[in-house]
Amino acid sequence: MHDIDAVDLFCGAGGLTAGLLKTGISVRAGYDIDLNCEYAYRENNGAEFIAESVALVKSEDVAAWYRPEKIKLLAGCAPCQPFSTYNHGRDTSTDVKWPLLYSFEKLIKDIKPELVTMENVPDVTKHKVYHDFVEGLKDENYHIWADTIRCIEYGLPQHRRRHVLLASKLGPISMIPKTHVGKPVTVEQAIGHLPKIAAGECHPNDPLHRSATLSSTNLKRIMLSKPGGTWHDWPEHLRAECHRKASGKTFASVYGRMRGDEPSPTMTTLCFGFGNGRFGHYDKKQNRAISLREAATLQSFPDDYKFMPPEQITFKAVGRMIGNAVPVRLGEIIGLSIQRHLDEIKQPKQAD
Repeated sequence: MHDIDAVDLFCGAGGLTAGLLKTGISVRAGYDIDLNCEYAYRENNGAEFIAESVALVKSEDVAAWYRPEKIKLLAGCAPCQPFSTYNHGRDTSTDVKWPLLYSFEKLIKDIKPELVTMENVPDVTKHKVYHDFVEGLKDENYHIWADTIRCIEYGLPQHRRRHVLLASKLGPISMIPKTHVGKPVTVEQAIGHLPKIAAGECHPNDPLHRSATLSSTNLKRIMLSKPGGTWHDWPEHLRAECHRKASGKTFASVYGRMRGDEPSPTMTTLCFGFGNGRFGHYDKKQNRAISLREAATLQSFPDDYKFMPPEQITFKAVGRMIGNAVPVRLGEIIGLSIQRHLDEIKQPKQAD
């Protein structure tokens, strides 16, 4: 492994940091303005958490985290909300989060790290700020690899697509080959080992293994829901108002159960709610939405990852951290790609 120091911008609860650490990269600090993330970031990763906006941070302060003689990696996963398909075409150019990639670019130009990585939703490529960011890297003589990947092809048990960029001043760089072609990790393989709980229950040995309560109507709905099925499985009187409209056909996965023999849908910030997507538990003996721990596990966080002190845990706060996180497995794949890149550039050229 190579001596790499990293700083994680927009670090959130530490998904990217945790993945990079698994590959031997030393993550020195993370920056984020969400104070709820500080406990998770510090508690699990042993790195400093700086509660400061990337738009306001000074380049010299970020540069100070890097130690002499270490290879510098600057990682930044800017908030994806302005670029997300969930905006349904809404103009997001005035969103205060929209120009944060420009702030990231400025830090790169000032600090001049040997390595850069960023990830975001696939639709980031439809925005001018992304293309300006890429052109800025080219102006700084970075070699760039960028593509949208299917995370199931790298071992994540989740149908999540992300746009990943890797950049290096040291030579051509690319993502490692797919690790799970044709054999995705399933929901049951990922969370089947977790103890059974009921709706509204919290497991006594894990404060994060808790599920939201269900109304009597929703309990009836999930009891009649088949894994991978839709609201068509219910009798007419149980169907939700959105399903009765002509547009209801677009809500097929709402109030749905996952399938245990397939990867999960994309985890969102509201993945703990049965009515927020296909977030019902796959096991017909567990009539509930997935727990916060199960959602975190589907994001590839370790089963002992702590997000908040037990007495402070709320579904909304932890759900946001989980849904917004870079999956740990994706962070690990990025780290492995960087380590391989450094292996390749240090290998002596073969004689003709």
